[in-house]
Amino acid sequence: MAFLAGPRQVGKTTVCRAIDPDARYLNFDDQDDRALILRGPKAVASALQLEVLRAERPMVVFDELHKHGRWKTFLKGFFDGFGDRTRIAVTGSARLDVYRRGGDSLMGRYFLYRMSPFSVGELLRQDVPTELLAGPEQLSPERLQQLWQRGGFPEPFLRDARFGNRWRELRRQQLVREDVRDLSQVKELGQLEVMEGLLRERSGRSLSYTELANNVNVTVDTARRWVELLTQLHHGFVIRPWFKSVTKSLRKEPKWFLTDWSGIEDEGARTETFVACHLRKAVQVWEDLGFGRFELRYLRDKNQREVDFCVIRDGKPWFLVEVKHGATQLSPSLEHFQTETKARHAFQVVQTLPFQAANPFERTDPCVVPAATLLSMLP
Repeated sequence: MAFLAGPRQVGKTTVCRAIDPDARYLNFDDQDDRALILRGPKAVASALQLEVLRAERPMVVFDELHKHGRWKTFLKGFFDGFGDRTRIAVTGSARLDVYRRGGDSLMGRYFLYRMSPFSVGELLRQDVPTELLAGPEQLSPERLQQLWQRGGFPEPFLRDARFGNRWRELRRQQLVREDVRDLSQVKELGQLEVMEGLLRERSGRSLSYTELANNVNVTVDTARRWVELLTQLHHGFVIRPWFKSVTKSLRKEPKWFLTDWSGIEDEGARTETFVACHLRKAVQVWEDLGFGRFELRYLRDKNQREVDFCVIRDGKPWFLVEVKHGATQLSPSLEHFQTETKARHAFQVVQTLPFQAANPFERTDPCVVPAATLLSMLP
């Protein structure tokens, strides 16, 4: 099976239908489809006429199946009984990646693919990557500005700014009032909504659970659980510091980033979030396509020196990224942390610099790189 996980309205269903326009689509939010699924795998197989011999196996797409109380048991039974007669795709905005954290009753039965909003690389190339990095290629300034202003979610990206404003507010309401309710037993939705508002203003900043808890008047453990819940729903993500000691890394504060950078007013925070989303998408694509083990971290030491991002490849720092909106004077932290981590590359990525058709990965000294150049090389 193929599991396709990603934020609400990122285009998961559209992708599945593009793969096979004749696929049978079963949505757990649809009353009739839900009734059929609840009858069990055999009932679904019978309704799809899987006993009929076909030259090609039909494709079945289960959407929002994680809302089924026993969805894991259902999938295991359907795959074991009828997986040789059909191609199975499962899409959802939450829970599909929970198996990576614990016991997996479906081990060997699925691959997980994570879907993210549009990136510079995806707007340039639609083919599945066969290499880690593409060559530098210019996205038109108009298209890049469109991505910067409207964000990477398909609907607002393809519409105008006024539509985007209304879309963001509606999506936020659906997140708190529908998605949270479906996924959890949280009853204090008003307080959770306040926390979500605080987090919207703090993209790119260190995440203090104690400060959040005090502002919302909940316990620190509750604040931590709610941030984890918003992360599971792909509303945002956290990046942890990198240390050789895993325990030390877990003790330090993570940084919080929104999945949608379009509503961030501060230019510096928007730039850092914009680059963070591109780097996170890249490490997920590389992992999901089998290129190795990748992580996105940041670096900070006791002297408060910091580098915004460090891409870890197979347990070792590969390249460092310090993000600036317009500053081109090289940050001294880059050279310091490149020496400390032995990362092969160190880049100061500047949003306002024009595209340059040069490969920064051919250099091993710290260098200033236009964001349009580096991001064009990522998936």
